[in-house]
Amino acid sequence: MTRPTPESLAHRATPATVAAAANTAPAVIAPVSTTGAGALVRSLEALGVEVVFGIPGGTILPAYDPLFDSKVRHILVRHEQGAGHAATGYAQATGKVGVCIATSGPGATNLVTAIADAYMDSVPIVAITGQVSRPYIGTDAFQEADIQGITLPITKHNFLVQTPEELPRILAEAFHLASTGRPGPVLVDIPKDVQQAQTTFSWPPTLDLPGYRPTLHPHGKQIREAARLIAAAKRPVLYVGGGVHKAGATDGLRKLAELTGIPVVTTLMGLGAFPDSHPQHLGMPGMHGTVPAVYALQRSDLLVTLGARFDDRVTGQLDSFAPDAKVVHADIDPAEIGKNRHADVPIVGDARHVIDELIAAVSAGAGGTEQYAAWWKTLNEIRERYPLGYDEPTDGSLAPQYVIERIGELVGPDAIYVAGVGQHQMWASQFIKYEKPGTWLNSGGAGTMGYAVPAAMGAKVAQPGTAVWAIDGDGCFQMTNQELATCALEGIPIKVAVINNGNLGMVRQWQTLFYEGRYSNTVLGTHKHRIPDFVKLAEALGCVGLRCESKDDVDKIIKQAMEINDAPVVIDFTVGEDAMVWPMVAAGTSNDEIMFARDVRPTFEEDDL
Repeated sequence: MTRPTPESLAHRATPATVAAAANTAPAVIAPVSTTGAGALVRSLEALGVEVVFGIPGGTILPAYDPLFDSKVRHILVRHEQGAGHAATGYAQATGKVGVCIATSGPGATNLVTAIADAYMDSVPIVAITGQVSRPYIGTDAFQEADIQGITLPITKHNFLVQTPEELPRILAEAFHLASTGRPGPVLVDIPKDVQQAQTTFSWPPTLDLPGYRPTLHPHGKQIREAARLIAAAKRPVLYVGGGVHKAGATDGLRKLAELTGIPVVTTLMGLGAFPDSHPQHLGMPGMHGTVPAVYALQRSDLLVTLGARFDDRVTGQLDSFAPDAKVVHADIDPAEIGKNRHADVPIVGDARHVIDELIAAVSAGAGGTEQYAAWWKTLNEIRERYPLGYDEPTDGSLAPQYVIERIGELVGPDAIYVAGVGQHQMWASQFIKYEKPGTWLNSGGAGTMGYAVPAAMGAKVAQPGTAVWAIDGDGCFQMTNQELATCALEGIPIKVAVINNGNLGMVRQWQTLFYEGRYSNTVLGTHKHRIPDFVKLAEALGCVGLRCESKDDVDKIIKQAMEINDAPVVIDFTVGEDAMVWPMVAAGTSNDEIMFARDVRPTFEEDDL
């Protein structure tokens, strides 16, 4: 489920490099007369697209006519945001480019949140939008919006197609840009009259991307300097982000870690890149990370940063982050290096190549865990003192952490887990064990409520033989649950565990901690009033609806859901409203101020320092 990494890139592509961007064999198609819409659909077919998510409308309607006869599967979603998140889930579960389609104006603007989400998390999607005909652009025509201008800051690149002859080249360029280098969303805006015009289609086109040459192989001098710092370090940490997933570098990461004996932390986007059960894994760092992971970063003398970006949720107060550490920072995007934290050894390159070359460079002098025996002694003591855990609710209500923990244990490590945003997302990152890459999908950078259901839908379409569970909150679920109708009608049997605490849980937690319990506009009414009743709502949308309110019933209900494979399943887990996510580093504070639980700050012995 990882993206193949091209070995070389050029600004003028051959049939082979065009096909590599689409994960297909090279195809040659002789010239044929068609419309611009026909050229669009034929290009998608030539690029190996198997499925698209979308909604037709006036300015994209010409494209839907040839799509009717195409082998490309179209999944009719209920909202364009759902199409975008489904394309993201599909891309994250396969490493291929996800595709979404919308009409102009509000159809296109409804894609914006999903595009921004994909941009923040470096997900390769191509968004295709209809546009008013060329003579009407700029006249405030019906359903006109400058979607190219709107999405300029949140796309890797975007195009406004001017002629039908350009369509094959632009589509091929869009897929190439989306899937190579640092992946990301690309938008292709196509005026209606361009779709209707006659043209001649042939394949493959010649790409024209002057200046676009992502650096895949790192500079040897930088690798040697990184290896020298690793050999000299006493308290190193491998700080691993989502870029390792995208490069297909997880096997190399494990080899590097075991070769050197260096502790590993994986960010929210990096979970699954290194097995949670591995003795060298300290967990997730950051605002709701484990105490050992946060401590290791703070006290390290060397951070070997692989495909991570020093975002604020990991670093806390930036000027107090890892104050004694030198930094090796490897990233395929040179703009990330030094953006937030100075890099003593900057390395531009694909994570797979960087890791492979680091392995070769450190092999001769690698000392394994013995080299860092004192460091490991300290970390293991902290790991024993401050394990992840939770308190059972004193009011007898169901603990959300227990629910999520049991889902992980019963469903197992081969499933794909997709989370919304908030408390349930953090609990899912903490209490489900991720042993394999590609098994954890979430909205990390943008923090998009409403991500889980449509992204799970896209992941299930991508991996129909794999169990896909969406772990969602009652707030998030109400934003995009209409896509369950899509799942029911299209035969996409996802499972949705709604962690229903009757509130916007994470906001309520902050109101408890920082606003003296003044719960302004966070009570949703899904507890006391059961508005909506999630079981009835699920049934109305063509799903099986279940409810669990007791700890004694948790396993039974999960197993019942696991046995249903011919329809989507929604489980309303009615949990207590006062559970909080711990550990926690309050926003804007130093990681040194991490709280293990409410009013409980970890204590570290002097020799820990």
